[in-house]
Amino acid sequence: MSGPQGQVPEGANQHCPGAEDEQAGKASACEGCPNQAACATAPKGSDPDLDAIAARLAPIKHIVLVLSGKGGVGKSTFSAQLAFALAARGLEVGLLDIDICGPSVPKMLGLEGEEIHQSGAGWSPVYVQENLGVMSIGFMLPNADDPVIWRGPRKNGLIKQFLKDVHWGDCDYLVIDSPPGTSDEHISIAQFLKAANVDGAVVVTTPQEVSIIDVRKEINFCKKTGIPVLGVVENMSGLRQPLTSFKVFSPSGTDITSAVLQAAAAAAADADADAGSGSSAEPGSRGSGSPGEVMAETAVFHVSGGGAAGMAADMQVPYLGSVPLDSALSRAGEEGRSVFDSAGSANSSSGPALQAIINKLLVATGGQQSVAANGTK
Repeated sequence: MSGPQGQVPEGANQHCPGAEDEQAGKASACEGCPNQAACATAPKGSDPDLDAIAARLAPIKHIVLVLSGKGGVGKSTFSAQLAFALAARGLEVGLLDIDICGPSVPKMLGLEGEEIHQSGAGWSPVYVQENLGVMSIGFMLPNADDPVIWRGPRKNGLIKQFLKDVHWGDCDYLVIDSPPGTSDEHISIAQFLKAANVDGAVVVTTPQEVSIIDVRKEINFCKKTGIPVLGVVENMSGLRQPLTSFKVFSPSGTDITSAVLQAAAAAAADADADAGSGSSAEPGSRGSGSPGEVMAETAVFHVSGGGAAGMAADMQVPYLGSVPLDSALSRAGEEGRSVFDSAGSANSSSGPALQAIINKLLVATGGQQSVAANGTK
């Protein structure tokens, strides 16, 4: 008898037929296995479409998956701003939204109401600008409020069609925004992309342990499926805003905002004067606001286990950095634009943090060479 087909999942029963075998999840040896349900719904055997997917994605230099263990951590926000930032550096960028039941990318890219068009080359992405194309099921819904009530096989079929039929052309980066968790869509995307040039995955989390627990599962999923983890991003890591955006009240409820702002401005002027005279004052790198802005920062989530940085060190994967809660970033997403543009960057505390993370990603994927070739910084 021949051995198992494909990878045998960790923790599998003895005599596991292999995750890609036709009997995976159905054979008697699968009874009681923790992987049984996932294996039963995953694509089986040799898939003739895999060669077509590999050919379609061959012109793309870099493919980056954006994953999260839990919903609501800002994965799609990160995907959208990553795509905007790469395009701003002169790169040819595609953003593929495979969150079939919760497509938020059209809103975050300012493309609501757009439709997909077909040509002889395949499905054409919807373009935000000349070098940034987007594909999402959101473009296929007659009404944005219509739910997508599909079982796994139908969702997997659309994901495959996106990969096989969308014509991205010669692209520097394809960013793939995935649904949260480790469902059968994730198993399918891992199998569909086997023959493609996948650089790896960025895993997005928030600082609290209830999110970190699920991110550990996501990282283990990547390890089991052979997807390199490019790094972990901690989103919503505190609230950092210009002090002028806050109102301040005394214990009795009196508005003392004006007095506090005046005192803060005076203290900031003294600190800047000390810094200018060569004192050992703390550097102002955490300011990240407009020139002259005093920034205020506070923790939002209780961090009990070391946060994303501690988890990344424990699991031996790179930690890319943290992004604070930022009203400018929220507004950019609501308005479907880049937080780095002139309208959003003035008071953005998240912009510099995101740019630092993206710089690390470019190094990790070798994309800085493409940026240099395009003559941008």
